[in-house]
Amino acid sequence: MKEPRHLRQLISAIDSIDWYSAQRDGLGDLYEGLLEKNATETKSGAGQYFTPRPLIDCIVALINPQAGETVQDPAAGTAGFLIAADAWIKAKTDNLYDLNEKQRTFQRNQAFIGMELVPGTRRLALMNCLLHGMEGDEQGVIHLGNTLGSAGSSLPKSDIILSNPPFGTAKGGGGPTRDDFTHSTSNKQLAFVQHIYRHLKDGGRAAVVLPDNVLFEAGVGADIRRDLMDKCNLHTLLRLPTGIFYAQGVKTNVLFFDKVSQHATGSTKEVRVFDLRANMPRFGKRTPLTREHFAEFEACYAARALPDGRGQPENTPKNETSRYRSFSREWIRERADSLDIAWLKDDNAEDAADLPEPAVLAQEAMGELEGALAELQAILAELGEVVE
Repeated sequence: MKEPRHLRQLISAIDSIDWYSAQRDGLGDLYEGLLEKNATETKSGAGQYFTPRPLIDCIVALINPQAGETVQDPAAGTAGFLIAADAWIKAKTDNLYDLNEKQRTFQRNQAFIGMELVPGTRRLALMNCLLHGMEGDEQGVIHLGNTLGSAGSSLPKSDIILSNPPFGTAKGGGGPTRDDFTHSTSNKQLAFVQHIYRHLKDGGRAAVVLPDNVLFEAGVGADIRRDLMDKCNLHTLLRLPTGIFYAQGVKTNVLFFDKVSQHATGSTKEVRVFDLRANMPRFGKRTPLTREHFAEFEACYAARALPDGRGQPENTPKNETSRYRSFSREWIRERADSLDIAWLKDDNAEDAADLPEPAVLAQEAMGELEGALAELQAILAELGEVVE
């Protein structure tokens, strides 16, 4: 602001707001609606900071955060996951009034933590948290920093991690520079996967949105997936519809897993896959994504915990028309630990409009080439050859 009178007018306007009434009247929901509108209408990639609310609500309901648990988002964006988790807990505790004073203080100041690389996006996230009654520590709920750099290693281990890491290569800014990862990679999403399962407490649970290339990338990608399935029980994979994120051609998934131990092996026995991509409508302004689109998946997810095994289809031909199937760890291992699993015939697959954008195809090709190069270098190293 270049005019002092404009700053004075703004301060006076803010000072005149009845913030208690504003929260009661849903000003936070209005603000988040504006963020969503901006994300869907901006062509510059702003949508990477905003995950569709129906998807967030579905994930939070299935993860079921509880009062007293710590919830982390290492790629917070505008804090949608953390705000939804807070709202879920408040709804279960009469807006925290069922808790004692110590528990309420924890929920307001310590239960939620996120990290965001982009200062402007962090400011949006902090305002979003403020309008939803979330305070955080002295830095607020969302800290400014690069999770894939030294700042990320200082994030605490958490009971729950919910995240939609940004898509793209390291050249997009904020590339991986951590020295505490077991597997070195320039792929942002693979690096975020390592952070997430390393920063989960034993017994903790996570849900993370990831593009398809993370599921099939060879070399270090396979190593990280194998490490994940050793240390965690990767129990569910949801294949998401195309067209629900800012880059219409990007195909994404949600991985649900529970941490067993940092030193565990063989924690994953089977992976249940739900295909919500094949033969789905083209989502957009005319056909918006709603919570109802996840109803069948949520029912199958809930049924997995039933003692009689209802809702747990076997990996047999009789289920070829079902959207929900389970695959053994041995079967996945025989496929070079690839999680790019599909069995439904997609009648829309030949539609050119559904093809990924050239940049996405190029990134997937680079991932395959990098994986092949890494394998060749490993072979040369075993043969005693010097790899330059």
